[in-house]
Amino acid sequence: MRKKTLIGLSIMLCAGALTTIGIFAYSSFFAVSPEDKIVQPDKLLLQYFSHINDGQYEQSYSMLNEQSQAIITEEDYIMKNKNIYEGIEAGNLSISVTGIFNSDEMPDYIENTEEANSDVDWKAVTYSLRMDTAAGEIRHDNYALFSLNEEEEYNMEWAPRIIFPSLTWDSKVRMNTLQAKRGNIYDRNGEMLAGEGIASSIGLVPGKMNEDSEADILQISELLDMSVDDINQKLSASYVKEDTFVPLKTVSRDQQELKDAILKVPGILITDQTVRYYPLGEKASHLIGYIQSINAEELEVLRDQGYSLSSVLGKAGIEKLYEDQLRAVDGCEIIITDGDGNLEETLARAEKTDGENISLTIDSQIQSQLYDQFSEDKSCSIAMNPKTGEVLALVSAPTYNANDFVLGMSMGKWTALNEDANKPMYNRFKAALCAGSTFKAVTAAIGIDTGIISPNDDFGHSGLKWRSDESWGGYYITTTMEYDGPANIENALKFSDNIYFAKAALKIGAEEFARQLTDIGFEEQIPFEFGLYSSIISSTETFTSEIQLADSGFGQGEILVNPVHLACIYSSFINEGNIIKPYLILRDNPTQEIWIENAFTPDTAKIVRDSLIQVIESGSATDAKIDGMTLAGKTGTAEIKQSQEDVDGTELGWFVMFTADDNEENSLLIISMAEDVKDRGGSHYVVPKVRTVFELWQIELER
Repeated sequence: MRKKTLIGLSIMLCAGALTTIGIFAYSSFFAVSPEDKIVQPDKLLLQYFSHINDGQYEQSYSMLNEQSQAIITEEDYIMKNKNIYEGIEAGNLSISVTGIFNSDEMPDYIENTEEANSDVDWKAVTYSLRMDTAAGEIRHDNYALFSLNEEEEYNMEWAPRIIFPSLTWDSKVRMNTLQAKRGNIYDRNGEMLAGEGIASSIGLVPGKMNEDSEADILQISELLDMSVDDINQKLSASYVKEDTFVPLKTVSRDQQELKDAILKVPGILITDQTVRYYPLGEKASHLIGYIQSINAEELEVLRDQGYSLSSVLGKAGIEKLYEDQLRAVDGCEIIITDGDGNLEETLARAEKTDGENISLTIDSQIQSQLYDQFSEDKSCSIAMNPKTGEVLALVSAPTYNANDFVLGMSMGKWTALNEDANKPMYNRFKAALCAGSTFKAVTAAIGIDTGIISPNDDFGHSGLKWRSDESWGGYYITTTMEYDGPANIENALKFSDNIYFAKAALKIGAEEFARQLTDIGFEEQIPFEFGLYSSIISSTETFTSEIQLADSGFGQGEILVNPVHLACIYSSFINEGNIIKPYLILRDNPTQEIWIENAFTPDTAKIVRDSLIQVIESGSATDAKIDGMTLAGKTGTAEIKQSQEDVDGTELGWFVMFTADDNEENSLLIISMAEDVKDRGGSHYVVPKVRTVFELWQIELER
């Protein structure tokens, strides 16, 4: 009688998800002593699982005995093992041999098996196995049977239970994705800005197509703006059978004309599909952004953070900025089912993690109204509560529809977007722009705050054009209107006097003016969720000539201002000189957060605010007046020239307007800019559009 032998042996088979790397040299590890010329089953078992770990299925098959190879062909064996191990992303197999038993003294659970009760001389190896998988770690205790062949070599008796103890010839291993939901994006009133929607998936069922399908495929190609090659490639995929629904393109549910036309083609089927949906479409695409499937380059960077080829990624706007919070992490489970698909055992399960919902300070109504007013213009608009810093709207036009990116944009449409002269992909509210006369309030505040200019100082009238002296040659500062009364701060703002503010900048001086602008946020990053371009003094961060300094006083020269920054500066005029910090994520209790404290003194802020009230009450923007509201504002027409002699340059039209009382809950500030307003009324092209949004806002407040 052979004696029962117990042995404890453990080895770690360390590789990635079944990648082939050298682990150890078998020639030395499995060397046999002169006393024993037979490689024992425990060592063979370790060798077998080393081949499995490395994806060397052919080599592992060669270790099976004749009975096993008679039951399963090498091709079927390789396919079964490959599909299971690689399908569950198995790797880093670790095996511990816990015992070796001769055929006459096996444990009951082995002796009860058909193999162990046969007349063949068997040895059993019991072991513990662990592996990493896509659903987490799997551990199990198992055993393998080995029999001697005619050459006195041990071979393994193989059955599906070698993979998992409960796996049978009829059962299957499946990995199910537990679909997580990406977080929704809401506005301040709970209106959805991004979330789950339903689209129409248009596809083909090959078995229902005409026998001669070429003409049908050509028609589908034209209707869906897809190439014939792309369609044929989808139809020739390995999974496709006669009754398979082959998705071709996802379209919006409201494209009824297209759906009616394509349904006339035999084999076409249209089903509902859940997609990311942006209810405001074009009206908020630059703000909200969009998601798309991850690409290879992105996956290379993000793989270690749990992203996979099936992941989606925020590619622009809020979707990109808050990817970490919005992101859904799918879970998965590895299960064994019987032949009918019924669950038999759950081997591992990684729970899904839904993304967080985000609520923005954005007001969908104001966002939509501003877009509607300026949709035909190359423009941008900012709306905010100047008392709290809550940003209520961020609009850039022209734009794109974020839903097109989610549904799948054709190359033709992508090319058209990028080649459009109006630059719909360009986000104008992120830019730094020539602010024109809206900048005069900034110059006024700096002049008063430094004590260099008194509000009542009369600079004297200089007609409609002026130069400092003959050193300027033929260059003059021009203005558009003459007015009665002193040339002081209030009148200069009321009547948008370029000459006054050119003189003011010269009085302040280049060094002091640059220093003061730096102190209110120029040449620094704006503290805001979006990556905004910084406002700049000039390409050299200073003023290199007297003319440049003078032009800068009324917002020309090389001064460029980001519109969000400009809105924050204007907020100081109703916040006792403090520049508000803007923000986009809704808070339970909107609290004022200051970006730059004491940018101006309270007295300075009040003087400028009162003057801006007069701009609307009796100055250059009386067409903005609204009965029952105390409003302050400033128009601005910025000339965009290639040189001082350029007379064909275009113009940007600006208008800033804000509520001038102390009602924190219902305060509103809007800045809008439209390009190419020359010969269209300049800044007064913009004024009625902004006024309309204020009027609609007032109506809403009164409800």
